[in-house]
Amino acid sequence: MNERRQQDGSMAAERKGALRLEHVSRSFAQGAARLEVIKDASLTLPRGEMVALVGPSGSGKSTLLHIAGLLERPDGGEIWILDNPSSRLSDARRTELRRTAIGFVYQYHHLLPEFSALENVVLPQMIAGRSRRAAAERARELLGLVGLSQRLRHRPAQLSGGEQQRVAIARALANAPALLLADEPTGNLDQHTADDVFALLGKLVHEMQVGALIATHNLNLAQRMDRTITLRDGVIVQL
Repeated sequence: MNERRQQDGSMAAERKGALRLEHVSRSFAQGAARLEVIKDASLTLPRGEMVALVGPSGSGKSTLLHIAGLLERPDGGEIWILDNPSSRLSDARRTELRRTAIGFVYQYHHLLPEFSALENVVLPQMIAGRSRRAAAERARELLGLVGLSQRLRHRPAQLSGGEQQRVAIARALANAPALLLADEPTGNLDQHTADDVFALLGKLVHEMQVGALIATHNLNLAQRMDRTITLRDGVIVQL
């Protein structure tokens, strides 16, 4: 009966939208004035869609990702994760949502250097409450999907840049998030490796039905995503 309820809950979660922003705004103090970085931003991201977020440096892309990932609170508006309003939740509840519903991939992999590839994917699962045995099984599965079955015991320093980022992608997907947020995930890679990593990321996003919002300056990569939005003067422009 418990297993049936878990399956029903999982199916219900899959039907929910990954992310919705409604009239979100964010500003920062700049001397005596305030700099408006995000202005009345609205966005809907369903599961299984890969959306490029483009805009010039300083346009607020990272700030928007931080707000969507519940790392910053907006000054106004609402953030919906899996159709649940999230901007006014307690810090503890926001942390829980980040742990279970949101995955992050950054330009630099941020792997823990003293741990192996396998351990880097196991740890976030154990923090979320999964047993070590189940976490290791899931980590092996994910690292196999990203082509690293033969590199499980290697530490980050023993891996190439592309391999490190593949581990980072596996780690981001370890807790089966509904939402994946990526900030220039291929920015530190050469073109060939970047293309390979991006193709892998897109394949996993669509197969696992994750909603992905990916900030990038690479317009070639943006054109390969399902949709592109531009952040211009703090406003989201749908293309």
